[in-house]
Amino acid sequence: MTFPKLLIFITLPLYVLDQITKFWAIGKFSAPPAGEFSTLDPPMMIVEGLLNFTRVHNQGVAFGFGNGTAWAPVVFLMMPLIALILIRIFWTKGVFANLLSKIAIALLLCGIFGNLTDRLVQGFLLESYQSAPFWQRLAKGYVVDFIDVTIPIIHYRWPCFNVADSCVCIAAFLLFIGGIRDEQLAKKKKA
Repeated sequence: MTFPKLLIFITLPLYVLDQITKFWAIGKFSAPPAGEFSTLDPPMMIVEGLLNFTRVHNQGVAFGFGNGTAWAPVVFLMMPLIALILIRIFWTKGVFANLLSKIAIALLLCGIFGNLTDRLVQGFLLESYQSAPFWQRLAKGYVVDFIDVTIPIIHYRWPCFNVADSCVCIAAFLLFIGGIRDEQLAKKKKA
């Protein structure tokens, strides 16, 4: 499958779904109070004891690492740009040769574009910063997380995530499986 087809049939639809669901969460739940990252609104129960929807602002990365720090908005705005450059370099060098790896990259791109869009846009939509200077509003950018899952067996509440985060996790799994598969094929060729 060619790169443009992967973008059109995997990355773009999932990116649109990611943005629609995030703006739905923004419209459904009130913004967290100043200095907080979670809305005070009660979560919307989807599956009792398992799945809720809510609204969380994440300026950091996975599990909210970096939330509220002065460095997080800058660092986590640059990281996706570096990742895009590296993906382009590896793609042109043929590193992602098998279909599984190509699908993983399409999913990874959705995750990168989805969360990067949030970081670039959401700070400008905060009412309390409408009159703030450009760089301050950009620094207030955050990723909208809204999927709230509890793992019932161990009663663990997983940190909130979104569609883009799910795409990144699935991409990582596919790259891992693809790497193992490539290694096994290489061993068979040597034998």
